[in-house]
Amino acid sequence: MKLNLIYIVFFGSIFGCFAQKDSLQNPYFKSYDDKVTASIYYLDTSNNFEIAYNSVGQKKYVDLNPNRREQMGVGLSYKFVDISFGFAPKFLSENKDNSDSKLFSFNTRFYYKKWMQSFTFINQKGFYISEGPVNVFLPKMRTTKIGGTTSYIFNDNFSYKTLVNQNEWQTKSSGSFIPTFSFYYTNLNLNTEPDSSNGDIYVFSLAPSYFYNFVISDRVLIGTGLAFGAGINDVDGDVSALYQLDFNLKLAYNRDRFFAFASLNTLNFLQNDSAEARLNDNISTVKFNIGYRFDPPNKVKEVYEKVNQKTGL
Repeated sequence: MKLNLIYIVFFGSIFGCFAQKDSLQNPYFKSYDDKVTASIYYLDTSNNFEIAYNSVGQKKYVDLNPNRREQMGVGLSYKFVDISFGFAPKFLSENKDNSDSKLFSFNTRFYYKKWMQSFTFINQKGFYISEGPVNVFLPKMRTTKIGGTTSYIFNDNFSYKTLVNQNEWQTKSSGSFIPTFSFYYTNLNLNTEPDSSNGDIYVFSLAPSYFYNFVISDRVLIGTGLAFGAGINDVDGDVSALYQLDFNLKLAYNRDRFFAFASLNTLNFLQNDSAEARLNDNISTVKFNIGYRFDPPNKVKEVYEKVNQKTGL
């Protein structure tokens, strides 16, 4: 079922991109929507959790950290669609001797005028549970996260794509206020015998944010963003308030064909101490990416033009 959901979103985003018009060139940024942008990347990513619970009248904290975090991946962008697949190969140093731990992630993002929609799928197996100096390895524990964000970009002169996928390039420094609505569902399964303990977590939040691209030269820029918001968290029916804190930083180099960048992104959902079953959720990613742009095959362009003409959009 979860894989079917990925396919639906993937193909939906592709047809969504077919139904769009090419954007006009903006003097504040250069568009590469007419090119296929392909890239390979390395990233260190994880979805960590902190659980708080009451024990003999005292608040206790347990950290859940995935055992396998280093990934290699590929990305592909054309027109209004942006997809990437990541996996955790065993030859990377952090992934060796991980007792069959696994990490798979899928991301897609598509655009309609000033709107941006993202979708994320993360599946992890193999966790360490830490409480103070004590560490316990649960090789069968698994978490599955499905969700995404909906954002509105106010400033026409700000290129959000420069920050996230490199099929645009900001040529003049600019920033924008970007409110974002987030929804994520996470399933935690300890997979312990004979009991298999499950937890279902739903997160809804609204976070005002501000992003800015500092253009240092024709080929180099620094992109940054900060978001702070609030929402609700449902842990197995126990509903409580939460806070959202996000941070983004990117250093990028660009030519018309070749590009490279390094980025740091964190997404944090935090609950206050009054929550009965507190579960803080953190997604952090350090990414190094190199890529190349090229003209799309004629067949791809023909299909795009035919669908675009038939839709009349």
